[in-house]
Amino acid sequence: MGEREQELWLRSQLSRPVRLLPGELADGRAAPNAPLDVLALQTAEVPATDTATVGPGPLVCPLDLRPRAAAALVGFLATTGMVLRQAVLSTDTERARGHATDVMSAAGAAAVHVISSTWTVPLPWFALVEPADRHIVLGGGDGAVREVYWRTAMADARRRIARAYSITKDNIGDDGPAVILRNTGRWLEQFHPHSAVELDYGGLVHLIEDEALLEDSSALDVQAILTAMETGDTDELNVRYEKVREFWAKLAAKERYN
Repeated sequence: MGEREQELWLRSQLSRPVRLLPGELADGRAAPNAPLDVLALQTAEVPATDTATVGPGPLVCPLDLRPRAAAALVGFLATTGMVLRQAVLSTDTERARGHATDVMSAAGAAAVHVISSTWTVPLPWFALVEPADRHIVLGGGDGAVREVYWRTAMADARRRIARAYSITKDNIGDDGPAVILRNTGRWLEQFHPHSAVELDYGGLVHLIEDEALLEDSSALDVQAILTAMETGDTDELNVRYEKVREFWAKLAAKERYN
């Protein structure tokens, strides 16, 4: 998915005149012939517990590339300095921000099928998945795509998020991680109960060495943190939190170097 999105964005930037966002005409309107990119899965590719139903398949997830690119642009403009903005943008900053905001508004109340985070994965998102269901491919000379992801049935994801939110709220209050869990739960409620959820590392896999990826236990650590909070095991909670915090802090530090 990441390579396809990168390809479409590069095409928009190499066109003449340059398009601010992929999937649009030179005047900024949505291109009527823009490809509708989707991620398609068969139900057999989605692990599920005995109490969850997935399908019927195939399951299709629109990638919503243009509005997601607009959201990413707004975030970029809000967090970068003037020199970098001027080097990257081919148009005025305020004009770019206004156009991106309009594209996001035009999407209306329709469910966003893909939500993203740059440089790191929010730890509460790991509450969605079963640690043992991780799929990892390190790539190499055989042409395999480098990737790390988990897939799970929607019903299982909702149940896990509800449990995580309840535990977190009871132990550390309704701020911080609880906000992410609450918002994630609300997002999941927008979709069919027999659909599926995927949590993947996207392009982050190219910033993590093979050994670190193989040893990464983030999903297991987050689940252990929740259990430790539930049982009052503060020693286990501290050990697990420090482990997962250190792993993602090293990766997040790369943002400061770039």
